[in-house]
Amino acid sequence: MEIRKIIISHLFILLLISCSTKQLITTNLNVINKKLSQEQLKSWQHKDLISDSIPGISLDKAYQELIKNKKGKDIIVAVIDMQLDINHEELNQSIWKNKKEIPNNNIDDDNNGYIDDIHGWNFLGNSKGESVYESNFEYVRIVRNYNSFIKTNNNKIILEDNNKYIIYKKADSILQVNLKEYKNEVAYYKKYKIRFNNWKLELKKYFPNEKYTIKKLKSIKTNNNKTQDAINKITHSLKYDLMDRWIDKTIKNNQRYLDFYLNINYNDRELIGDDENNIEDTNYGFHNVGINQNLKTYHATYVTGLLSANRNNKIGINGISNNIKIMPIVVASNGDENDKDIALAIRYAVNNGAKIINMSFGKAFSTNKVWVTEALKHAEKHNVLCVHSAGNEFQNIDIVNDYPNDIDGNNKEILNNFIVVGASTRHVNNKLVSDFSNYGRNNVDIFAPGETIYTTKINNTYKFKSGTSMATPLVSGIAALIWLQYPKLKAHEVKEIILESGVSYDIDVELPSYDEEKKLVPFKSLSKSGKIVNAYNALLLAKHYKKWKKGKWKIKK
Repeated sequence: MEIRKIIISHLFILLLISCSTKQLITTNLNVINKKLSQEQLKSWQHKDLISDSIPGISLDKAYQELIKNKKGKDIIVAVIDMQLDINHEELNQSIWKNKKEIPNNNIDDDNNGYIDDIHGWNFLGNSKGESVYESNFEYVRIVRNYNSFIKTNNNKIILEDNNKYIIYKKADSILQVNLKEYKNEVAYYKKYKIRFNNWKLELKKYFPNEKYTIKKLKSIKTNNNKTQDAINKITHSLKYDLMDRWIDKTIKNNQRYLDFYLNINYNDRELIGDDENNIEDTNYGFHNVGINQNLKTYHATYVTGLLSANRNNKIGINGISNNIKIMPIVVASNGDENDKDIALAIRYAVNNGAKIINMSFGKAFSTNKVWVTEALKHAEKHNVLCVHSAGNEFQNIDIVNDYPNDIDGNNKEILNNFIVVGASTRHVNNKLVSDFSNYGRNNVDIFAPGETIYTTKINNTYKFKSGTSMATPLVSGIAALIWLQYPKLKAHEVKEIILESGVSYDIDVELPSYDEEKKLVPFKSLSKSGKIVNAYNALLLAKHYKKWKKGKWKIKK
């Protein structure tokens, strides 16, 4: 019945719009789109459209009215991602422990193929405890592998209608474009640094210690054009924080692309020591899934906090549930994930008891898609739900490739346990969809809050983050809530419940794109469900699921 309440209230707003009652519309939308305080922003994604006038997932309402003090058994959610701060004050109580394994005895006690995997597995590590932090983009791997094939086959010419050759040509084209772009960027900013140093030299007599202030810069009176130009440039740089540190950081970041991500001569698998083209070569990796001082990206910690941050310690943030146990599996670094690692990570999660697999990553090419598809089918066979981020390239992934996915070469869905999640905002207007989010009527299943989301960062700190990576764990968490309350449901049923119970918004929104002038499209056209996920509705539908399937209980719209 409460599902009806949400949708009717939403339709009330739509009714006002259809009647062109502008004053009433403005009043209602102002209430919904009110400015939030910093404290309100920290948990907006958990709020309810009706009770709080905030388009969150109604988690707080679900706890207050449906879950209350009910305690279910723990449920394992595998987070396939980067290395994780397993000692974070909000997360340490929720990390999965392999009770069949004895720590640090260098023996595979449970015979699962992984030695000392107490908390999960790092597919990017080696037996020395070293780990890969920078990886090639997938299209670079494709070019390198194809070039190697040509070399070992005596420069044998491959017909241009050969599928691998077509993919290689596309990959090489993208590689060459990006190489040129980043080489130009590095060259530009190196020259800019020289000019910047010359501006500072010109102003040395005014600022011998280079302690600039805008006020002092503006107070300098000169008829020298060179000096005035230096004043203008340093003033601008100071105003927008584009000083030495920013220039050096920009050069360094662009150079990283040339050194690692786009470098055909850099092969991250050399540190790991496996054969990346042999799925049977599984004897690699390391048991340490925790963060390392060399890791500069904390993605897994951002994701995990939204799932399992302690709801009882009254610090930081609240996750979805304290009954979620996180199984960290490392496949991601800076760069693209390897299909072999993804496939083996999915199988590891399934074989070691995970019910849900959260995958907040993606890439535009897939060298060995069949390995990943077979692993996803393995998850489907064992009733495991896989939840994947749609990506942040503001693209239609019905048209462009985004991997991993649940479709075949004809864009036909081949799995029933796979959910793809786009990102929504807290604004119930034309900006309801995050401007970075990928979308797709066929290949994105549902949206979830993913913009300005407060979550855990390493070393007991917290940060606002945005991305479909933040939206995805909210859906994974709701799936966990459903199973915690109704454990007999199948994975495909949980997926159906999540998609059917979301909140519809029958409004036009800006289509994510590069264009400054955004095209307006119906929100319902951007995903399969046309909805934003809702925990309250999902739990209510799960409760009545059997009756609903028999037509004896309806979601009244």
